[in-house]
Amino acid sequence: MRVKSVATKRERDKAVVLDVIRRLGPLSRVDVYHLTHLRPGTISLLVRELLRENKVMEVGPSDNPRGRKQILLRLNPNWGFVVAVEFDPETVVAAVLNAGADIIHRCTERTHLGGGVDGLVKQLVACAKRVMREADVDPASLVATGAADPGLIDSRAGVTVLCSTIDFWKNVPLRNIFERDFGVPFLLESNTRARVVAERILGAGQRAENMIYLDYGTGIGMGIVSQGQVLRGRSECAGEFGHTHVGEGGPACRCGSFGCLEAMAGAPAIAARARAAVLEGSASQVLELAGGDPASISSSHVLAAACAGDKMCAAILGEAEKYLGLALANAVNLFNPAVIVVDRRLAPAGEQFLEQIARIVRRQALQHATDGLAFRFAELGEKAGVLGIALLVLDDLFEIPSLKLPKFLRDAAAGPGRGLARA
Repeated sequence: MRVKSVATKRERDKAVVLDVIRRLGPLSRVDVYHLTHLRPGTISLLVRELLRENKVMEVGPSDNPRGRKQILLRLNPNWGFVVAVEFDPETVVAAVLNAGADIIHRCTERTHLGGGVDGLVKQLVACAKRVMREADVDPASLVATGAADPGLIDSRAGVTVLCSTIDFWKNVPLRNIFERDFGVPFLLESNTRARVVAERILGAGQRAENMIYLDYGTGIGMGIVSQGQVLRGRSECAGEFGHTHVGEGGPACRCGSFGCLEAMAGAPAIAARARAAVLEGSASQVLELAGGDPASISSSHVLAAACAGDKMCAAILGEAEKYLGLALANAVNLFNPAVIVVDRRLAPAGEQFLEQIARIVRRQALQHATDGLAFRFAELGEKAGVLGIALLVLDDLFEIPSLKLPKFLRDAAAGPGRGLARA
């Protein structure tokens, strides 16, 4: 993200008024005064400007029982639009959202990996343009774009560094590509961090100040919120949960190590175990769920069969539960969350899966860390990534800038001769 600055206090005050109305509206001008302590005359002037710019709108009188009715203000959600894209090795999701983070239109398609970096980049850009076209959004009203990426990223540079689940996805300058094609600012985030933001603000996290989100798909990730802040780490590797070591002599992982959680309990791992068991002659409902084709067995088939009482799939799922529970217990001791939100893609396994994970965590983690700890399935499903990107993009757009004085004033403040010496 880029740190914004403005040259005048008036510009900064205007940003403060807009952000307060966005976050807490509907508000009256009096409410804005009490929240910001700006002068009433300044607030009136800045609100008039924001109304002319169509960034805020009047939504009728307040319902206070006494005194003069105040006109309420709120953000105009159709002031501008954001295009958000999320992708992984299986699916690309693109959405147009308004300035209130409401999804206007969304489309989904299978990820095309056959064309390498160039092919996938073209698909992402094409999906973004397609969703704008289908939503009938004027390109002139687009204010930003963003992408949730399955790999390790450098969010400051807007570059994908590498991806363990898409081998060729390395050193991809997505910011440069999207800003060239769309002409508006672009934000790059990992899909796990995008999802934890969405689930915390709009979903099962219920705005918890301390939470963990278990991201489960072709890989395993963890979104960590501590004291209201998403943890990133020095090189933005915080939350690479799937590559924590959980088994000696375990199977090889795509990251190059052995015994990683992802290789032991990830979706591809449990699907591969079920396929191998069926091919060896084990009877199971999972084959019927996969249409009779062992090659088509997926993790969702295994979860559904286990939930229906299939013994073979229940044993495979039980093994995965053990590793996931142990790994989560370590995370609980490290980060002390109030809630653990588990990816909705694990919901087909049923509430008993969540209960078993909770039992393992409570047995293995410190009792003081697990007292009152809540376990929930995520609520937002396939929308989580694009919602999270939109929330992050909008926070960036509406960020209250720092006040940067003009150079002649900075030089004057530095004292005689010092500014000249710096020139």
